[in-house]
Amino acid sequence: MYRAQEVGPEHRLSVTTRRLATQANLPMPKVYVIPDASPNAFATGRNPSHAAVAATEGILRLLDDQELEGVIAHELAHVKHRDILISSVAATVAAAIMMVARMAQFAAMFGGGGSRNDREGSNPIAMLATIIFAPMAAMLVQAAISRSREFLADAGGAKIAGTPYGLMSALRKLEMGSKQIPLDANPATSHMFIVKPFSAGGLLSMFSTHPPTEQRIEALMNLR
Repeated sequence: MYRAQEVGPEHRLSVTTRRLATQANLPMPKVYVIPDASPNAFATGRNPSHAAVAATEGILRLLDDQELEGVIAHELAHVKHRDILISSVAATVAAAIMMVARMAQFAAMFGGGGSRNDREGSNPIAMLATIIFAPMAAMLVQAAISRSREFLADAGGAKIAGTPYGLMSALRKLEMGSKQIPLDANPATSHMFIVKPFSAGGLLSMFSTHPPTEQRIEALMNLR
């Protein structure tokens, strides 16, 4: 989807990832570079033995070695915590809730059958509330889970790197850099990136898959 290219063992990104994976007692993941000027990174994989780390060309140009180390440690913390599996389960539950709401919508529109008592006993307001608010609730829960996993990955990354300072500095740069050069990310995968890709039509903060950057930096400062 993002035209990522696997890089060799001597690449700066591979060297950093290998050192941190060893410190985290994790298998060496595959390492990819995304040909995009927007600074960002993500990890994926169903478990630590089948993981991959990807970073854009933009982030490699923007960050110094300590900052890049903080970012990769954050991504390896996601791998260690099996966050891809957790987010997949959350997305599946959200999709199931939305499907039930959609079925309720079609039942309300086309469910003219049934006995007169069934129709008279139904509550159209409750049905309408289910149709409208169930998908919204599912999105809120999924976003809240994603935000909590980001905080945990920040803390875990600081532990792997041995210091929170690199990640704190990286987050400040990434906040500005991703606004200046937005990443045209697919909405289905935008939650995977270390900072929310900034593109047209942003969501309200309560639906955001990422906590505010300042809150993340404050939480990291409290780890010192």
